[in-house]
Amino acid sequence: MFRLAVTTLRYRTAAFLAIFVAVLLGGALLSAAGGLLETGLRLNAPPQRLSAAPIVVTGDPAYHPPNGSGSAALPERHRLDPSLTTKLVSTPGVEKAVTDRSFPAVLTSSTGGDGGAVGAGGVLAGHGWGSAGLTPYRLTSGQAPRAGQVVLDKRLVGNAKPGERVMITVGGEPREFVLAGTAVAEHQVEVPAIFFADADVPAGVDAIGVFPADGTSVRDLVKRLDLPAGVKAYTGDERGVAEFSGIATSLPLIIMSGVFGGMVAVVMALVVSATIGLSVRQRRRELALLRASGATPRQVGKMVIAETMVVGVLGLVLGLLCGRIAGTWIFGMLADGGIVPPQLRFDQGPLPFAGAALLTFAVLRITVGFAAARAARIRPIQALAEAAVPTVALGRVRLIIGLVFAGATVAIALSTPFMGPANAAAIGGPAGLTGSIAVAVLAPLVIQRALIPRITRLVEKRGTSGALAVINLRVRAVQFGAILVPITIATAIAVGNIYSQTTQQQAAVDAFTKNLAGDVVISSTAGGIPASLTAAARTMPGVTTVSELVRSKGWIEAPYDTSHTSDAWPLLGLSGPVYKDKVTKGSLDDLTGDTIAIPPGTAKKLKVDVGSELGVRLGDDALVKLKVVALAEGPSGYESLLLPAQLLAAHTTTGLPSQLVLKTDNEKAVLKTDLSKWPGTSIGGRSVLADGLDTGLGVDAWIGYLLAAIAVAYTAIASINTIAVAVLDRRREFGLQRLTGSTRREVSRMLGLEGLLIAALGLVAGLVTAAFTVFPIAVATRGWPLPSGPVWILLAWVAVVLLLVLPTTAITGRIAMRAKPMDALSSPVG
Repeated sequence: MFRLAVTTLRYRTAAFLAIFVAVLLGGALLSAAGGLLETGLRLNAPPQRLSAAPIVVTGDPAYHPPNGSGSAALPERHRLDPSLTTKLVSTPGVEKAVTDRSFPAVLTSSTGGDGGAVGAGGVLAGHGWGSAGLTPYRLTSGQAPRAGQVVLDKRLVGNAKPGERVMITVGGEPREFVLAGTAVAEHQVEVPAIFFADADVPAGVDAIGVFPADGTSVRDLVKRLDLPAGVKAYTGDERGVAEFSGIATSLPLIIMSGVFGGMVAVVMALVVSATIGLSVRQRRRELALLRASGATPRQVGKMVIAETMVVGVLGLVLGLLCGRIAGTWIFGMLADGGIVPPQLRFDQGPLPFAGAALLTFAVLRITVGFAAARAARIRPIQALAEAAVPTVALGRVRLIIGLVFAGATVAIALSTPFMGPANAAAIGGPAGLTGSIAVAVLAPLVIQRALIPRITRLVEKRGTSGALAVINLRVRAVQFGAILVPITIATAIAVGNIYSQTTQQQAAVDAFTKNLAGDVVISSTAGGIPASLTAAARTMPGVTTVSELVRSKGWIEAPYDTSHTSDAWPLLGLSGPVYKDKVTKGSLDDLTGDTIAIPPGTAKKLKVDVGSELGVRLGDDALVKLKVVALAEGPSGYESLLLPAQLLAAHTTTGLPSQLVLKTDNEKAVLKTDLSKWPGTSIGGRSVLADGLDTGLGVDAWIGYLLAAIAVAYTAIASINTIAVAVLDRRREFGLQRLTGSTRREVSRMLGLEGLLIAALGLVAGLVTAAFTVFPIAVATRGWPLPSGPVWILLAWVAVVLLLVLPTTAITGRIAMRAKPMDALSSPVG
């Protein structure tokens, strides 16, 4: 049977090519998902600026809830107590400990001999010269900086020479410094540094580089360090955690890899199952002849398994070889999209490939096992009779399974609107998958029920070709179901995920921006809004109200708020009357000093009121005691905790507000204000409020987009291959049609109408399935069932499906009719 299986591959190239490509893509993507998982578990980020220190001590960059449930990345720098340096130096085996403090600094221009600009104006990290040895940097000219002086990375110097003056924006304020010298790093450092005199460095310590004494091993010294709670020591490639922000917890990558890998496995199983099922059904006459010639059901099943597994294993091997390329490409997209820090190293060792191989092999073997069982049940006489007119009846078990998944889809859709915005996607998202499975299981029935008289009459008006197309769709509903399945799955996943994400993103942006009154917004790319700019804004003609705006995240710990554990509360810092939502008790005028305003529902749940004291964990891991001065409502599911802007800004990485919100009585005049005195600042309308807004949906959005990409890829592969298999298998039918008077053009027109109908049915079925995800999520997040997002995405997807189905049908139809009619009747296949 194995030799017969291998021989069969020569005559069923199209069908087995479809399986080969599907498994190849699945193996590659599962390897990539495994690489993302390993990367998330290891979190290796080779240090650059801190690479000379064998041990780097820094604050734990992750927040750990008091109940011990999960963790979340702290949104701000977790700074250290400066006294810790003295304690570390006194530890036996420590030669020295060097502190580092990073702060935003922008090199604006120089007043050197040519008066030209020294460098571009991006936000660059400023550091004290004492931390230069952590890289190490060495001077190439000049000397170490004293008060009022700087040393620049050689890449920033341009034409400036030591002794000349340079303009640097520090803390949002432009200041002149004397260029004391230039320096170069001993190895590659991506971000050029600006070194200040240690006396000019803002207070605080971000990290401490610890150097062991001679004869002391790094491993032994780490065990000896007595570190306070919330402080960690890193060695090796883990030291990058102290240098680069965002490398705090593996949870986002673990979630992404799990959802991504699971969806790949499910879609691959559905596509492979549909392709194998189509191939087996088209070979009923061949398999019947085997049974009639003495083959047992077990032998027939083994043959189907052997031929499919040969192709599948070859595809799997090549897929694993492509897994590294796929993983690196996907990880690069995540880094470019800001989901993972670009400095994080992509780790993809042997385990992801082994796991991908086992999972892909298991999916393939289980899928082909079902197909083999169907092939083994073929009875010789029944199969020969059905070779002319295939049956479209669905088994009772299959019908029940399809109805169960359909019922689950409806149940999920009905429950999603009652969930909050934070849980809507997690609850409603699976509806697209369960609905796709229901359509895949019931595909022949869907096709037959969709061919209502109004549609069939419209197609039959196209003449004999239209009438034959309708007849073929009814009679060959099972075969056409194999084409319908990938189109439906892809449409449901792609459209559902994309519009779900755009809807959630827009709802989050609207909830934030509509709660703030103001016509004009001032932003800064130089580290934040300085106090001088705030004061100047208050005196601008036409400005009636000015409020600093600070955004961060935090947690209520006393009394403990169980509604926000690893997921943080949005914190909004304000210094003026710009908050628009209703204040049910107290007044926001009292929001000064150590105070806070919370939503009424939260106050009721925590059993606190105006005048009560809360313990709030801010974004830099500082626990502060705040007095409740107001109960302020917010959009349902998008409520924020309101704090004084200056209090919240002091606990952010930059230490400054990020924006100014202005109420004006002459918006056009205010928008023309000259802000050149403050480099890096810009002025714009209300739309600027959404710039840089962290909606908390970054990982979810990328999961949705990756799943949409999978859907597109599998649709292209599965649709092209299943259409090719289905059309090329009908050579005898086309030959007989041409012998009875039909021309090639008429047969091609019939195929075109079939393709157009099945593409339309797949699109409609997919859109209906996607609606069970998108509309409920829209209700849960926006309050009404209309999703947000550009219409062109839907139109583009329709165009993609039509461009996949119609040209493939036309080309394979022409290939199938290439032979003469009499030769087609004697073809060994089709």
